[in-house]
Amino acid sequence: MTSDPGPPPADGAAVSVARLHEYQSKALLAQHGVAVPEGGPASSAAEAAQLAARLGGPVAVKAQAWVTNRAATGGVQFAQNPREAEAMASDILQMRFGNFTVSEVLVERMLDIHNELFVSVTIDDAAQAPVVLLDLHGGSGIESRAESVQRLPVDTRRGIDAQALRGVLGTSTIDVGLHDDVVRAIEAVVDIARRYDARSLEINPLAITSDGNVVAADCRMTIDDYAVFRHPQLPIEIARELDHPATQLERIAYQVEQADHRGTFYFAQLPTDGVEGSRGLIGFHGAGGGGSMMSMDAIARLGFTLANFCDTSGNPSAAKVYRAARIILAQRGLVGYFGSGSGVASQEQYHSAYGLAKAFWEMNLSIPAVIRLGGNGEDRAVEILHGVCRDADSISAPVEGYKKDDTPAFIAQRFAQLVDEAAGRAWTPQPRKAPAFVGRAYHFPIHHGTVWIDHEHCDPATTTFVVEHSGGLLTQRSNLPVLAVSEQTVAGMDSELVALEVECRRAGRPVVFLDLPIEGLDNDAIV
Repeated sequence: MTSDPGPPPADGAAVSVARLHEYQSKALLAQHGVAVPEGGPASSAAEAAQLAARLGGPVAVKAQAWVTNRAATGGVQFAQNPREAEAMASDILQMRFGNFTVSEVLVERMLDIHNELFVSVTIDDAAQAPVVLLDLHGGSGIESRAESVQRLPVDTRRGIDAQALRGVLGTSTIDVGLHDDVVRAIEAVVDIARRYDARSLEINPLAITSDGNVVAADCRMTIDDYAVFRHPQLPIEIARELDHPATQLERIAYQVEQADHRGTFYFAQLPTDGVEGSRGLIGFHGAGGGGSMMSMDAIARLGFTLANFCDTSGNPSAAKVYRAARIILAQRGLVGYFGSGSGVASQEQYHSAYGLAKAFWEMNLSIPAVIRLGGNGEDRAVEILHGVCRDADSISAPVEGYKKDDTPAFIAQRFAQLVDEAAGRAWTPQPRKAPAFVGRAYHFPIHHGTVWIDHEHCDPATTTFVVEHSGGLLTQRSNLPVLAVSEQTVAGMDSELVALEVECRRAGRPVVFLDLPIEGLDNDAIV
């Protein structure tokens, strides 16, 4: 046994949500004086065997998964030698918990446990204060023993009352000579939770071994999403509560959100194990939590499987909605694109319509899309969407927009009808397209992209149209549209320029194009 398994993993092993793996949580405990079992993570059966050989003797092989009751599902096994550890790790590394396959196991020296405690530091939302949950009988099945769990308040400045802790321990079978060690361990756990802004820090069990050591045998830790920025030393890439290690698309989406705080953008991929028995996999794009949930229910009741949950709300920019749609369409096998959220959203719906229209045109959408754009400016939003997407030369599938008076149930039924008419056509992600003038026309940079204007096809009427719809960003020079403001001023005007591109296309004057590559999704700018 050791009290220091080393620092948290380097960037290559970073956890991608605001939860830490067990071995990473234990690393923090060890750094602050709480003893943990000797061991380490392995990403292959061979590595697990090597760790077991180094440790010597019996070991525990544990799935690194953010679930409870791992032991009951085979996610925790005990090996007597490296050969057994290798076989067990091989089995565990093929297990699925929720939406992901286990990618790491923790191999630890087996403990000879005499007593087990359940210790959890969490936030009592009703009291708006931290609290320690303590059960004198830890281990599996704690969820069914709620009546035996004691609640001990935590003062945000002075910590937990040591005397109250000793009073509880006095009713246990733990040797009285070890009470001070247990108190010190729990005090350290409380301090760690405070130090790292943990929403919860659970140790189950806090074990007292036969030789009198107090050891955190298992640990789960979740950091407050909004506090992650204060702890850059923690191995957290994405400050979000997911039930699985983040997928590549989730990482890309999170970077989009971090780079653009106009409105919100949330994207999470969902379990698709049951898609074979459903009517097909769909890309879901919501707007507003409650309305999105209703819309998800409506489409799920018709037998469709959601590939993802996505929400763009809070008056998002057109550029943000465009990127969200592109990320949704990076998923293979979709039979349709279903967008529906609040029917009374306060955000201006035409921003979303511009972003969706650009994405659908660029990706040459070939699967049906039904979009409910209820809220401010809904008439204009539906007109924009239909105006761009009715062109069969660029979009080979129906795209229909609806308003707040059209219920989620109604548009779900319409979506199902369009999918049936498409006879099972499935989406294959493809490179985005761009007009032929990109790479050789007049252009200027903006944040995360480039604006191209096809001067060669700008007759006087087209130039006038482009300038009038640019919101003052462009002016005429030699009868051609050129930048009217500084590059610094225009750099953040991506949404205004998305609108300009779409309006030009709607008017049959497609001379403006925004190249907005998404890092991690597109290799580079279009040239």
